[in-house]
Amino acid sequence: MPDRPIVGSKLQAGVTTSSKNFKKAVDRNRIKRLIREGYRLQKPAIQNVLHQKNTQLAVFFIFTGKELPSSSVVNEKIGLILQRLINIINENNPQNT
Repeated sequence: MPDRPIVGSKLQAGVTTSSKNFKKAVDRNRIKRLIREGYRLQKPAIQNVLHQKNTQLAVFFIFTGKELPSSSVVNEKIGLILQRLINIINENNPQNT
């Protein structure tokens, strides 16, 4: 595959939650809002890494819990997920470090 600049967004994300565990749309929407907000606040770190490595990433968050989470728990878990992804990106693309 030829080396050419990546056009468009380097990072895409999606969010979903189960209607099986959360019957009310209000609860599902709240969970999705919490996840999107946690992601929005912490995505600059992974965006910088993707830009440095000149690579793209698509992430999809699936909430499978049975209880409504608090915003602090969601922020903490999103941070852990993004840090793991950064570590994986760095391991798989050691050039341009």
